[in-house]
Amino acid sequence: MAASRDRDRPPPETCHDRRAHRPAMAVRRCLYLALVLACAAVPLALLGRALGAGGWTVAEGLIWALALVVSPWIATLGASALVGFAVLMAGRDPLAVVWPEARLDPDRPIGIRTAILLCIRNEDTRAVLARLRPLLSALEAQGVGERFALFVLSDTRDPAHAAEEEAAFAAFRATLPRPERVAYRRRESNEGFKAGNVMEFVRARSAGFEAMITLDADSVMTADAVLRLVRLIEQNPRVALIQTLIAAQPTAAAFPRLFQFGMRHGMRAYAAGIAWWQGADGPYWGHNAIIRIAPFRDHAALPALRDGTPILSHDQVEAALLRGAGWEVRLDPLEQGSYEANPPSLLEFMRRDLRWMAGNLQYLALLRLPLFSWMGRIQLALAILLFLWSPVVVAIVLAALANALDQDPRAAVAPGAGLGATALFALLFFAPKLLGALEVALKPALRRRWGGGATLAAGVAAEFLFYLLLVPLSALNQTVGMAGLALGRRIGWAPQTREDRRVPLADAARALWWHTLAGVGLLAGFALAGTTAFLWALPFLAGAALAIPYCVLTADPAFGRRLAAARLAAIPEELDPASPFPPLLSAPARAA
Repeated sequence: MAASRDRDRPPPETCHDRRAHRPAMAVRRCLYLALVLACAAVPLALLGRALGAGGWTVAEGLIWALALVVSPWIATLGASALVGFAVLMAGRDPLAVVWPEARLDPDRPIGIRTAILLCIRNEDTRAVLARLRPLLSALEAQGVGERFALFVLSDTRDPAHAAEEEAAFAAFRATLPRPERVAYRRRESNEGFKAGNVMEFVRARSAGFEAMITLDADSVMTADAVLRLVRLIEQNPRVALIQTLIAAQPTAAAFPRLFQFGMRHGMRAYAAGIAWWQGADGPYWGHNAIIRIAPFRDHAALPALRDGTPILSHDQVEAALLRGAGWEVRLDPLEQGSYEANPPSLLEFMRRDLRWMAGNLQYLALLRLPLFSWMGRIQLALAILLFLWSPVVVAIVLAALANALDQDPRAAVAPGAGLGATALFALLFFAPKLLGALEVALKPALRRRWGGGATLAAGVAAEFLFYLLLVPLSALNQTVGMAGLALGRRIGWAPQTREDRRVPLADAARALWWHTLAGVGLLAGFALAGTTAFLWALPFLAGAALAIPYCVLTADPAFGRRLAAARLAAIPEELDPASPFPPLLSAPARAA
C-alpha cells in the first residue's frame, strides 16, 4: 500500500532544486505583491482625496469602501500585465523567463503515448472533426502518429442528433489511413458533463497512455504545438499539467473579431505575467492543455457540493487539486498554434458569461476544503473575483449617483483628483490589452505580422471602443444574474451556438430591454446632477444605453465583412498566407 501511495506522488526534488527554485519564487511573489499593493494604493489615495474634499457623506464613504474591496483585484490585472510586458520585452522565449529550470529538447524522440480527447455535446460533428484532420495528418507526416490516438467523447442526449454524430464519425474514420487510432464513445448518462466524461475515460479507457491533450469542440492545435507540449511534460516529470496560451481563430463576424483582437493582446501580456509569479501553481482553462494521466486519475476527481449539484467550472478546481497533491501545473505563455473560437454574438457571449459565472461562484463552497494549497485557494479566489467585481462596480455607480444628487455641501468631489483616480483605475483594468499592444508596436517584426503600425493602431482604437461599450453591459448582466442565483435560479451547461448569424432587432430588444432602461435611466440621473457628473458616468453607462443597436450591429454579417475587407482588428493568422486557417474573404476583397 505504501509503495502504491509513493507512485501517486511526483518525483522528489533534488537538493539543488529546493535551494535554487523555491527561494527564487518566493522573491518573485513578494515583488509581485508589492507591485499589487502599490497599484491599488495610489488610485485609492486619490479617490479618498477627491471624495473627502468637502467632507464625507454616507454615499462617499460607501464608494471608498467598495473601491477598497475591488481595487486589489483590479491591481492584480495591472501588476500582472506590467510583469508580463517585461517578460515579453526580454526578447527570448517567454517560457525560458518564467520557467528557467524547464527541460525542453526539441530533437528528443517522443517516448510516451498521448491520447487526444475531443469533448462534444450537440455539435456539428462533421465540422468539428474536419478541424482535427490537419493535426492528425501532420502528426503522421512527422512520423509520430503511432504515439497518438484520438478519442471522441460525446455527451449528446438527443437520439436524432446522436445518430448524425455517429454517422459523421464513421465517415471521418473511414477516410483515415490509420482508423484504429480513433475511437468514439457516447455516454447514456451525462453525470458530471465534460469533466465526468473525461474522468470516466481516465479511469476506464486510458490504459497504455501516459498523457492526454484535452480539446473542446472549437479547439484547433497545430502538430508543432502538440509535440512541444508532449516533450515538455515528458522531460519534466514533476509536472502534471501544462496549459497553452490560447488564441482565437480568424473570423469575419464582427463581435468575435473585435473581442478576440483585444483578448489576443491582453492574454499575451497577462499570461506571461501570471506564469512568472505563479510558477508551478498555474491555471488550467479546461482545454488545449496536456495532462499527465496518473496524477489526474488519482487526485483530480471533483469534490461534491453540499447541495448535490455538479461543479460547472471544473478546470480550476482540477488544477488546484493537482497542486494540493504536490504536482506542478504550468502555463506556457508562448503563442504556439493553440486556438479556439469565441461566441458569435453579444447574446451568446452573455449566455456563456452567466454559465462561467455560476460555475466560478461555486468555488466559494470549496475554499475551506483541506484539498488545496494556499496558492490553489488564491487561484480559486481570483476566479471568483473575475465576476464578483461586477456587483461591486454597479454599487459604486449607484452610490456615486446618490452622492451627485445630494445637495449637502459635503457631497462635493474634487474633480481633478476624482478624474485622476478614475483614469488610474481604468488604466489598471485595461493594462493587459494596452501593454500587449504596446509590445507589438515596439517590435518591428511582430508589428509587421499584425499588418503594420497604422493597421495595429486602428484595430486597437476600434477594439477599445467596442470593449468600453461591452464592459457595463457585462457588469449589469452578471450582477442581475448573480442576484438570480441568490434567489434560487439554476444555470446549467446548455449547448452552445457557434455559428455566425444575424441577431434580429426584435430578438435583441427582447433580451436587452432592461439593460437599455437601466443605462438610460442612470445616465438621466447623472445628467440631472450636472454636466461633470454626466460626463464622468458616460463611459461606464453608454454601453448599457446602446445595448440593442450594439448587439444588432456587431452580429451583422455585412458589418463584419466590411471590417475584414478593411483589415480592421485583423490578427496575424488572417494576414499570413501560411496560416492553418482558410482565407476569410475572396482574394479581391482581401486586397481591397
